[in-house]
Amino acid sequence: MIKLVVFDLDNVIIDGEAIDEIGKLANVEEDIAEITEKAMQGEIDFETSIKDRVQLLEGTSIEDIEKVADDLPLMDGACKTIECLKEKDVDVAIISGSFDIVADKVKDKLGVETVYTNSFTVEDGKLTGEVTGPLVSGSKLDVLKDHVEEAGITLDEVVAVGDGANDISMIESAGCGIAFNAKDSVKEIADIVVDGKDLCKVLDEILNQLTTEEETETVDDEETEEAVEAEAAEEAEEAEEAEEVEETEEAEEAEVAETEDKKENKKELPKSDFVLADTMEGVRKQKDEKEAEISKVADEREEFNKIAKEQRKIRDELNASLKENLNKAIEFRNERNEINKEVEAAKKARNEANNKIKNLEWSSGKRDKIKIENEIKKIDKIIETRVLDIKKENQLVKNANDLRKQLMEIHEDESVKSEAQELKKLSEEEHEKVITLSEKAQEAHEEMLTYFRKTDDIRTAADEAHKKFIEARKNASAKHEEFKAILSDIHVINKKLGSNKPKKRKNENKGGAGANKNREEKERAEEIFAKFKQGGKVSTEEILLLQKYNIG
Repeated sequence: MIKLVVFDLDNVIIDGEAIDEIGKLANVEEDIAEITEKAMQGEIDFETSIKDRVQLLEGTSIEDIEKVADDLPLMDGACKTIECLKEKDVDVAIISGSFDIVADKVKDKLGVETVYTNSFTVEDGKLTGEVTGPLVSGSKLDVLKDHVEEAGITLDEVVAVGDGANDISMIESAGCGIAFNAKDSVKEIADIVVDGKDLCKVLDEILNQLTTEEETETVDDEETEEAVEAEAAEEAEEAEEAEEVEETEEAEEAEVAETEDKKENKKELPKSDFVLADTMEGVRKQKDEKEAEISKVADEREEFNKIAKEQRKIRDELNASLKENLNKAIEFRNERNEINKEVEAAKKARNEANNKIKNLEWSSGKRDKIKIENEIKKIDKIIETRVLDIKKENQLVKNANDLRKQLMEIHEDESVKSEAQELKKLSEEEHEKVITLSEKAQEAHEEMLTYFRKTDDIRTAADEAHKKFIEARKNASAKHEEFKAILSDIHVINKKLGSNKPKKRKNENKGGAGANKNREEKERAEEIFAKFKQGGKVSTEEILLLQKYNIG
């Protein structure tokens, strides 16, 4: 069942690549577009590409970027697609390596509540050239896994829509992956490929799946009486297996309630169309054959029940292991996120120290010194490289000497120099923290990925065990139906044989040990038949006891 549709942002929800448009503000659009294309094709990793592109935008006004974000057009069909999915009670999310400044605009226009993106680092209204966020070093699948876990759903209930190499992880892992105007590498792994800039085509594919699911549910609701009885038999088998497990009082009370419901809805044996032999000898032979046949079917049913029990145990153990590994992955994810917060704090402290150093150097006279030194170099170069008349050359020499005198008169403030040195030391310490913490965060990230991969492997094995469990249970149910049909035939045979026997057991009403034994056996036979009608297992010995007292 589809419960969530996840979209990429650039070239999917919006018609364009946001960072390429922002690049035009800094006149670096061609350089950015080249890096973007390499990332989309999978030629370079996304983390490298996003950092390199944002670095090119250093100094760009955030106010100008806001205007670009306002003007970015939505993809054709975006509004209708999101609106229709909401009407179908399907959640919508956007996971993008793009930026919150763009995504927030789209979020408001479409009414999408859940958006995961990166963020520009801004100081004094301009980009610093750095970028932060969950999708700088983390993959879209990491973000999607965290989201589905919090939402209480599975990846099988997700449709992922994207176009570039960084979308592959979530498209490949989702229940349904859709490549929208995508690169060849994405089309190769997608379940559905949609070409053409119209999201309504994606909507049509999703609605087709929803319609198919609804039709399947309708068919399931219109089961035949035979299928209902088979389901009742399956439930009875499960209830009997559950009796072998130590259960809490609450579970026992629930089981009693379930048994009472089954008693109210218990069904008789199926009607038999069995054709009796013409002679009593032939009928007795038919009875022997049917008893051998029912014994064989009972053994086969028992074997299927045994397989179902084993596979259920395997599945439950795997699911327990899955939970442990998932908890481990989440622990490492949380550790990574906490370390990344420390990394960001260290970066901020380092950058603040560097900016203070820069301001101190200019205010301490260094700016004037550099200016004068550059003027002197310029004059010296003219004297060395040009042919000048003596008067002009003497004037340039005099100007250079005057500048040198000014340079000697400039004295840097010693207290400012001392403060600058302290700030430089602080900057170096914070930079060392950034390096050390980044390495620790990467280690935690790798551990997280390792455990997430383990959970994927365990989930696959658990799903396989569950399929085997369901298959064995269905086979056991089919054998149970076969068992009931044969038992109906045996009842027909017993009635025929019983009508040709002289009446016996006249002494049953008399006192003595024999009468008590017969009465106890008959009561036991009645209990066995009651258990059978509730779907319980009946052994060959118990069948013979039913036949002895012609019960059923």
